[in-house]
Amino acid sequence: MFDIGYSELLLIAIVALVVIGPKDLPRVMRTVGQWVGRARGMARHFRSGIDTMMREAELEEMEKKWKEENERIMRDHPLAAPFASDASLPPPEEAPVEVPPHPAAPAPPADEASPQLPGFEADPAWPLPFEEPAPPPEGAEPPAPKPDSPRELP
Repeated sequence: MFDIGYSELLLIAIVALVVIGPKDLPRVMRTVGQWVGRARGMARHFRSGIDTMMREAELEEMEKKWKEENERIMRDHPLAAPFASDASLPPPEEAPVEVPPHPAAPAPPADEASPQLPGFEADPAWPLPFEEPAPPPEGAEPPAPKPDSPRELP
């Protein structure tokens, strides 16, 4: 930043050691560090203020462009009937559409275990997504445990 090389920094450190002395050098370096920290904080605050102002200016510019583009679009494609004036227009002359009433769904039997939605019946033509496994035959032994399963304790 200041174009100071390592040799110049070494020369400044030696001069400071000779002029200030080894006894007061830590206190002076601490004070210099505090001042450098304050200067960096002020520079950071200044930079963030400038960045904020630039973002606000860009935002205002974008809002202006969006407004101009919106006005151009609205000018090129006007609405046939604005929403606010819909109440002042006469209702359209259309024949009312009659909707046939739905027949009442048959009541499900009371002894049925699973509840059904009203008007919904399962289509027996469609197969179930899974098949239940067949029960094991009488007197069959349970399958042997897999080698990676935990063993039962005696």
